[in-house]
Amino acid sequence: MDISVVIPLYNEDESLGELYSWISKVMLKNNFSYEVIFMNDGSTDNSWGVIQQLAAKNENVKGIRFRKNQGKSNALNVGFKHTQGDVVITMDADMQDSPDEIPELYRMIMEEDYDLVSGWKKERHDPFSKTFPSKFFNALTRWTSGIKLHDFNCGLKAYRSETAKSLDIYGEMHRYLPVLAHWNGFKITEIPVLHHPRKHGVTKFGASRYVKGFLDLLTLLFTSRYLKRPLHFFGTVGTLMGLVGFGIDAWLTVEWIMGETFLSNRPAALLGIALIIVGVQLVSL
Repeated sequence: MDISVVIPLYNEDESLGELYSWISKVMLKNNFSYEVIFMNDGSTDNSWGVIQQLAAKNENVKGIRFRKNQGKSNALNVGFKHTQGDVVITMDADMQDSPDEIPELYRMIMEEDYDLVSGWKKERHDPFSKTFPSKFFNALTRWTSGIKLHDFNCGLKAYRSETAKSLDIYGEMHRYLPVLAHWNGFKITEIPVLHHPRKHGVTKFGASRYVKGFLDLLTLLFTSRYLKRPLHFFGTVGTLMGLVGFGIDAWLTVEWIMGETFLSNRPAALLGIALIIVGVQLVSL
């Protein structure tokens, strides 16, 4: 099979039929063999009923249903395990991602030897409340990971099959899939893609995603870079704190010996002691 399209969704019953029709037209036009896997993440509307109707009429439609909402990362993780295509395409179910981008994404995987191609919503049709935090987190991710992509969290991506199946996704890690792939040795890139205004419904992500996303970025950095060499992080921070504390106390001790100060009324002495203790604890940890 050429392509597997994995679509995580939550309460998007108004979009699914139209989205599948758009995908199928693109696939038929390009003579792709394909499957579409709808990942129903605990929807409370009629999304599962729509998926069942599509699957009954089209043999290349599959649906997987979570009984309760488990998040986009879990939906992608399970969906990837059930794919059969040489190339795996992911897109959101709200029709803001364009299936017309699929042929070029497929070509870049198969002909240009990339393992992951991420979409870049260069012209984004979202409110400021979504675009500004997105730009901030993209900049933060670029700085911490060293990977120069513009849009890490774009839902429209293409993966070589082995790449998709090798990724361990949990929490809010779907935001950092290019980082995971790059650190696992896969070749990644991005291309500008069309982004459409939402046609039906409203966004299902709340403000809490920003806090969770930041915490998962820290988790990603620790588990990827320092899991097998934790002293490289804790030892560096602990040593610096210990040296600063020792320097403060050494200077105050010299002043005390010279009769220029009393240690009992110098809060800096306690600060130095605290830095030394915390530094030793971090190294020990």
